[in-house]
Amino acid sequence: MKTSIKLSALFFLLTAGVFATTAAKAADVTPKAKDVVFFRALDHDRGVKLTLAKSDNGRSFVRVYSKQNELLLKDVVSTKTDVERGYVLTNLEDGDYIMEVKTNNQVVKKTLHVYEENNQKTFFIYQD
Repeated sequence: MKTSIKLSALFFLLTAGVFATTAAKAADVTPKAKDVVFFRALDHDRGVKLTLAKSDNGRSFVRVYSKQNELLLKDVVSTKTDVERGYVLTNLEDGDYIMEVKTNNQVVKKTLHVYEENNQKTFFIYQD
């Protein structure tokens, strides 16, 4: 009985050491932009809510382009802390748009499809 308790304790210590080493290595890795930028629908479902994690330089840039690469919206977001920002899409014509977020010297692009349904503008985000 004492042997099984000692073996269990030894196994527990070895396992804890492995997890601690893995966590320390993961903390040294710079997160990718896709891990610090999240896209969701606004609560009223007429736009996009961006959640941006704190960035190294304290600023992130949001741009929306038409399919013809025409810049429609440009926004600078202070990301000294985590932040959420909403963008209403009801004024856009039906079609596809590119939303680009630059943070931590990395760029995340998502394609938005805006369309009218039941006399109301709505959209969806293409998933990669």
